[in-house]
Amino acid sequence: MTDTLIPTGADEATTDAATAASYVDRTGTRHPLPDAAAEAQVRADDRAHVFHSWSAQALIDPLPVAAGEGATFWDYQGNAYLDFSSQLVNLNLGHQHPDLVAAIQQQAGRLATIQPSMASDVRGDLARRIAEVAPGDLDKVFFTNGGADANEYAVRMARAVTGRRKVLSMYRSYHGGTATAISLTGDPRRWANEPSDGSVAHFLGPYPYRSSFHASNEAEETERALAHLEQVITLEGANTIAAIIIETVVGTNGVLVPPAGYLQGVRALADKYGIVYIADEVMVGFGRIGEWFAVNHFGVTPDLITFAKGVNSGYAPLGGVVISDRIASHFDTVAFMGGLTYSGHPLACAPGVATFEVFERDGILERVRDLGERVVGPRLRAMAERHPSVGDVRGLGLFWAIELVRDRETREPLVPFNASGADAAPMAKVAAACKQAGLWPFIHFNRMHVAPPLVISEDDLVRGLDIIDAALDVADAEIAG
Repeated sequence: MTDTLIPTGADEATTDAATAASYVDRTGTRHPLPDAAAEAQVRADDRAHVFHSWSAQALIDPLPVAAGEGATFWDYQGNAYLDFSSQLVNLNLGHQHPDLVAAIQQQAGRLATIQPSMASDVRGDLARRIAEVAPGDLDKVFFTNGGADANEYAVRMARAVTGRRKVLSMYRSYHGGTATAISLTGDPRRWANEPSDGSVAHFLGPYPYRSSFHASNEAEETERALAHLEQVITLEGANTIAAIIIETVVGTNGVLVPPAGYLQGVRALADKYGIVYIADEVMVGFGRIGEWFAVNHFGVTPDLITFAKGVNSGYAPLGGVVISDRIASHFDTVAFMGGLTYSGHPLACAPGVATFEVFERDGILERVRDLGERVVGPRLRAMAERHPSVGDVRGLGLFWAIELVRDRETREPLVPFNASGADAAPMAKVAAACKQAGLWPFIHFNRMHVAPPLVISEDDLVRGLDIIDAALDVADAEIAG
């Protein structure tokens, strides 16, 4: 399997004074970067006028980014970083992919925008391609501007079809920052936004490493997690529940791969009680684990699938809901009361169509499965053997978590849940070690996630894993001290 899919040129980057303000692209051409005055202007404008999400504004110092190429981006001083978070786990085809850039340029030159109520060739083309790779009879697509509003609209559809209001979601989850989506979210970002949508109840999902059900193996975890979910359904009132929404593989909150049989059990419970099953694939759809949709890996067909991020690698805002015939047919003669000005925007759909072409031409899904099974999984398991701070590693494809602990026996996390400030310092030190060595990490609570662009070369993937391996020495020192 070739490793020349998109060379990043990262090894060409240097901090030597003569070349610090430059980078080398995939063709080997060196490009100058903006000077120090330009960087100063970026910092000044950002600090004076940009209001950042999820942040205390005076306590952050955003890194000015000057350029990106493949799996690498550069700051204004010419420092190169392997992007092991794919920005926000959306840059599946990497920075500045020529096919995606060209698709946007060509579409802008032909028809820059059209309203959603009119038919668009590129919107219809993308919807057809999505339907062709979705499981079962999920044959229609409602386009949104991102993942949060995709989940909002999926819930709205479920409520309209069932005539019920309540929605169940996991405590360990993130579904977006808008009103219902943040209520569906289980993680601490929900707390400051309550109350919002009061018709949401949470349940505990499977987490074999930290079982809430005292399970001793994955089969017990599946059985007991499903029994718990059914009990929640019963106690919340089955006839009040419109939907269950689940991240097929829990993303930011742990890269929690569901144990065998769990999602099939959720499907069975949804059928038993007339509940709509929504699969949130905003993070794991479009190749992240080596499948178009992660549910395909687990052999389960939900009623609705939500997506965003990897559908066009975040080159323009785009998300959507893939809709089963049963749900879609409800709206054949009843109007769906929802819409967005930029739904299925041509400049967002064009790189989506190009994404399908690149995936098929370059064997992206097969490549992701191969790298996950042959490179990432074995290497992370070897790190777990070598580093006493590593409690667990888990994942699929190019989506993994390294869970850090103070004690392997007690499984005490390296930092407390939702740690900040001094409490979070040990993880901050691990992140700093990665950045110093040229890798931009994805850190959440006591975990480091591995989620590079799907086009990363094998050499760069191994180099990034080497950097993580060395950075884990910092975590080892924390628990030794």
